[in-house]
Amino acid sequence: MDKNTWIGFLLIAAIIVGFSFINRPSKEELAERQRIQDSIATIRAMEQEAILLSEQIAAEQAQAQQGTTPQNANALAEQVAALYGPFAPSAQGEEGTITIENEKVRLEIALRGGRIAKAELKEYKAYGDSVNNLCLFQGEESNLSFTLITNNSRILSTENLYFTVVSQSTDNEGTTTLAMRLNTNIEDCYMDFVYTLAADDYMVDMSIQPHNMQWALAQNMSSLEMQWNQLIPQQEKGRKFEEKYAQLQYMFVGGDIEKLSEMKADRAKESAQLKWIAYKDQFFSTVLIASDAFESTQMESTPMNALSRHIKEYKTTASLPFDITGKKNVDLKYYFGPNHYNTLKAYDKDVEKSERLHLNELVPLGWKIVAWINKALVIPMFDLFSSWGLHIGIVILLMTLVIKLIILPFVFASYKSSAKMRVLKPQLDEINEKYPPEKMQERQQATMALYQKAGVSPMSGCLPMLFQFPVLMAMFWFLPTAIELRGQSLFWADDLSTYDAILSWNTPLPLLGWTHLSLFCLLMTVVNIVYTHLTMQTQGGGQEMKMMKWMMYLMPLMFLFFFNDYAAGLSYYYFVSLLMTILQTMIFRWAIDDKKVLAEMEANAKKKGNQKKSGFAARLEAMQREQQRLARENAKAQMRR
Repeated sequence: MDKNTWIGFLLIAAIIVGFSFINRPSKEELAERQRIQDSIATIRAMEQEAILLSEQIAAEQAQAQQGTTPQNANALAEQVAALYGPFAPSAQGEEGTITIENEKVRLEIALRGGRIAKAELKEYKAYGDSVNNLCLFQGEESNLSFTLITNNSRILSTENLYFTVVSQSTDNEGTTTLAMRLNTNIEDCYMDFVYTLAADDYMVDMSIQPHNMQWALAQNMSSLEMQWNQLIPQQEKGRKFEEKYAQLQYMFVGGDIEKLSEMKADRAKESAQLKWIAYKDQFFSTVLIASDAFESTQMESTPMNALSRHIKEYKTTASLPFDITGKKNVDLKYYFGPNHYNTLKAYDKDVEKSERLHLNELVPLGWKIVAWINKALVIPMFDLFSSWGLHIGIVILLMTLVIKLIILPFVFASYKSSAKMRVLKPQLDEINEKYPPEKMQERQQATMALYQKAGVSPMSGCLPMLFQFPVLMAMFWFLPTAIELRGQSLFWADDLSTYDAILSWNTPLPLLGWTHLSLFCLLMTVVNIVYTHLTMQTQGGGQEMKMMKWMMYLMPLMFLFFFNDYAAGLSYYYFVSLLMTILQTMIFRWAIDDKKVLAEMEANAKKKGNQKKSGFAARLEAMQREQQRLARENAKAQMRR
């Protein structure tokens, strides 16, 4: 290696060493990391100690109820006072839940922890259950707790403390309010959890209201540490498909939305402020929204074993600004509801742009241009037809018809262009025979001259496909995530939001992994093969075309492998769309005669031949002649060498 190479390597090494030195954590940062790790370890140890002591207290209480006097009651009381400090009165209490509900949701709030222990959606049922409400979580499947640092330096978690009900009421507008109190042994010192559920709403307000807590908590406690864990149960028939759409998403205060991987275990640590965190399933979500912001947030998503009744486990730790004097409450909102675009979008109605939640982004609608088509065309059209009270199968049929009518002019232009190319094939073959592959430039010039003379653009057949593709992709994204299809039947399919198995078996097929065969997908494949056959009839018979024909026939089979697990509603849409396309093609063949097309092109050619060439066309021809002259001179120069 020469000197310059060595200098380059040395500079690269210096940059790497310098970058590592500059970005290494400071002593303060290392100390802070160690403090956090020590705090987490301490919290876990304290929580375990509290759990063991609670179990011991419960055993002593059971002895007292049986008439046996506990011998170490005083010692236990001293341990409780030492462990829980001013929160000793809340170390014991009754297990149970309090229910609040409206027309949409039913929530059970646990006395232990003051958390929402069960959330049901009254308008929905789990797959295969026609009796019970759909349950987002219950019992230990979800836990929201907060860490408290007492004035005697004890670290407690609200999940181990018992709340008492202060009040529960429903006003004339149907809004239910539940106030639960965490008591202390200090007079006029407590903390309330207040839940407010409006009538006919999926959103519930949670307000944490400290009152004179400066006497019970550490004076330097300026933030409230939150731990939020939840297991997502399988709600749909197709587990594989449900796992694909279940993911943890979150929005920054500025409005940007990010997500963790839905396919593998993933985690994120965000130092920037977050506005909301969503634990999302295919059709339903639990979203926790901060009035201010979540800070120092760590999130984790873990797929569960295929044999588990749960599909994902989500975990979040974060901190919230906290005023122990009670001058400002910690206000949160819970959303328990469907991933329905218009329902979620309604929460931003009449809200300033900077304050919008953008919860509608929880509904996956595809890439930017595809999402725009869904929002501007597909969803409004779907809502319009649905509002007429039509069956969902008729709605999809009408949508397919409207989309076909919209793109009909472009498809007709494409078919007419292909007809022109077809009738020009004999002349193109003559050009190919006249100019061998060695004279490719002359062949291209002659071909373009023929196209120009006949008034044919080779790209005109591609443009309609470029227009159709985003629409097809919009439907591809919309239908599998449209909750309106959930539970809707059509013919043999009992649920259009999942696959419609006509045959099922237990052992997965090798390579494919199939355990069923979807009938709508099979019908779509058969119709696609028929359409491919009709299309191939108009093509030539050369060796290259034979290979292309095999590839074209292979594509429908690939679609069968791909769509077998997809929503039956999507396969039904493609099935109907292909039937309409076949009918449309047959009408075009009847309306467009090749002889008339050829006569029309010859007439246009004569007309153009009599017209004086434009200045641009003349310059273009001059440039082509000059290129040919230069090419000949270069060839002669090569020959001399």
